[in-house]
Formats: sequence, C-alpha cells, structure tokens
Amino acid sequence: MNNDNAHFTEAFATVLVPGSKSLSQRALVAAALAQNNSLISNVLISQDTHYLMEGLRALGAEIVPREDGFFISGTSGNIINNGKELFLGNNGTALRFLTALACLGRGKYVLTGEKRLCERPVGALADALREMGAGISCQNNCPPVEIDAHGLRGGKITLRDIESSQYVSALLLCAPYTAAGIDLSLQGGVVSMPYIDLTINVMRDFGAKITRTGEYEYHVNAREIYQGRKYRVEGDASSASYFFLAAALLKKTIRVAGIGRQSKQGDIRLLNVLEELGCMVRSEENWVDVTGGNLAEGNLAFDLNDMPDMVPTLAVLSAFRKGQTIISNVAHLRIKESNRLAAVVTELNRVGIKAREMPEGLVIQGGKMRPAKIETYNDHRMAMSFAIAGLLERGIEISDKKCVDKSFPAFWEELKKL
Repeated sequence: MNNDNAHFTEAFATVLVPGSKSLSQRALVAAALAQNNSLISNVLISQDTHYLMEGLRALGAEIVPREDGFFISGTSGNIINNGKELFLGNNGTALRFLTALACLGRGKYVLTGEKRLCERPVGALADALREMGAGISCQNNCPPVEIDAHGLRGGKITLRDIESSQYVSALLLCAPYTAAGIDLSLQGGVVSMPYIDLTINVMRDFGAKITRTGEYEYHVNAREIYQGRKYRVEGDASSASYFFLAAALLKKTIRVAGIGRQSKQGDIRLLNVLEELGCMVRSEENWVDVTGGNLAEGNLAFDLNDMPDMVPTLAVLSAFRKGQTIISNVAHLRIKESNRLAAVVTELNRVGIKAREMPEGLVIQGGKMRPAKIETYNDHRMAMSFAIAGLLERGIEISDKKCVDKSFPAFWEELKKL
C-alpha cells in the first residue's frame, strides 16, 4: 500500500516534530567527548536534553547555543571533576550515559535525580564499570550513584539478560577512551536493539572504530577517539507516532514533516503496524503521510520488544479497534518514566476499555471510550497518547499537560493544527 498515490488526499494537516531525542543525546555525548569542535543542529530542546547538557558541562564540555544549533567544544575524553552533584531529573538515558563518562575522570562523582529516577536500575551497568576498574556504589542497584573514578581499563565485558539497552549504549560510547578498548558480549535477552544500532551509527559518524564481531558482540578500538564535526539531528520518530495515531483514528491524511520512513530510529517501524491495521503510508526523505482507513478487526498480536515506547500509542489505537489486541515482549516498560504497563492498563480501564497486564505485556479489548480525566504519572508518552484519544472522545482530559516538556514541549501547539 505504500506510495499508492491513487488513495491519498491532500493532507488534512501538516505537523512538525522536533529533533530526535535519542540521536540528540547520543550526538551531544560524542561531541562532548570529541577532539575539536562540533556544531549540532536540530537538537531537541526539552527537559531531558537540558539535564544532559548541564551534566556534560559539569564534566568539562563547553556547550554554547547558537542560532543554527549548539556549538560544542569537546574534551578529548579529559573529564573534569568540579565536585558538584550531577542532577539529571528523570532522564534515565543521561543517568546511564554520564555514569559511564564520569568513570573516565578522576575523583568522586555523585549522579542523582528525581524520585522516579532513583527507582530506575543501573546495577548491570555499575557491575560492568567495576570490572573495568571504577569504584561505584548505589543503593539497591538504583541511584544515587557514587563513583570513585580513575579511568577505565576496558577489556572483555559480558552483559546478561539486561533490562535496558542504555547500559550497552553507555559502555559503547565511552569505549574509545578506555585504556584497552572493549569487547562487549550480550547474552540472554536483549531489549530495544534499534537503540544500540543508533548508538553505533552516531559513534561511527564521529569517527570511532566499532566492529560487530558476532550477532550480539562488539569490539571498540581504544584511542581512536571521536572527532568534532557538523551533525544534523533528524526528526523524532517517537514524537511523530502520536500524529500517525491521529491519522489512523481520524481517518484523515496527516503529514509529519522532519522525518522520513528510511530513518534508522526503531519507532519508525510503527508505520508497518499501521499498514497492517489498514492505514496507507507515503513518504519522501523529509516527510511521512499517513492516511487512516477502516481499522482491521479481530484478534491480533504485536511484539514491540524493539519499539517499547510505542506501547502507549498502539494501546490507545487498540482501544478503538474491534477485537482483542495483545502487545507482548515489553516487560522492561515497568522501569520507564512510570511503570508504563500498569499506567496504560489503569487509564484504559478508567475510560471504560477492558485491559489487563500480562507478565510480558498487555491485553486490550476494543470498545467505546467514556469521558475521564487521565493521570499521566509524570510520563510524557502517557499524556501524548491519550491526548490523541481526546480528538475522538471530547471528554478526555489530561491532568498534567506539562509533562510533555520532557521530550516535545511544542506538542500542544502542534496538536492544535488538528
């Protein structure tokens, strides 16, 4: 159905999504570690990137906003210690990335954040960094993280059955600055693989040498460090998903500008799911059109292990579809900004949709929503997903609209276009 122009109408609305949160954070870290200067354009400006940039500044990077992006003077891996605690809000990515980066420095560092961040695990990452020579302590494998740093040896590291791909990305990003490089092996369950691939792409874009030596095995050379460069961040596929959802539910054509279907971001694969459910998709390099149709009916199942952030989006769509939807292989959502599985079930039940948790996911029975005030659990993805439901059911109200500032501060302005 892709590119079948005969079925497309002119876009009912065109919305613009901000720069990718995942690529912004990875590029900022690489540029902060790099030799020489970088200019990164289309960086996502949000709570999460603010906390990350403040953390990188505290570790020695110079980051200056300009009209055309952010000018970054890199540290060449020479991490400073200014003695200040690094407060990272509820940014789990920043916490894990900067835990690894701080270990490249010297002396004592403390990383912490909001209450929810201090409930999100870092144990497997801390264990790996200890193996490479860092002194790390944390309570119950959660922040605050206290580090006694004196550089990292590198070497062979094995991670088993990890609950977050961010551990892998953190170790890979700092690997060129270890004494011996690293050989990283992932065993057992691996979640969110597309995010690891994004990390590898950014590392290569900044000049690091990384080799895949097996399906889940990676070798990173030491001393082949990042080089400063110009880098443009593409649009955010996760943010785009809410407008793809709107097209599907409103049965209209909505154009999302700033991203194309060829994106390497894992969440762009939601388009495949939408096609399976009866939508049509058309795309060029810098935009995607989604046209909603009659949603497929009956019992369907979707494995979202590689795009867990799409669970609230697909859950809301499933509420409007006739039939049962099973969303599987996403147990790791219990350690996100909220316990996202429990949150989705609670709020779907609140609006009159039958939904329940499974050990590995959700079961949702489509039906008719009723008006309700949605709790967001300070989770941006909950707010944005259920806001789209409010386009169809006028009595849906979002209790904490500000939580979208974490990843998409302009969301409500863009939503007005619909």
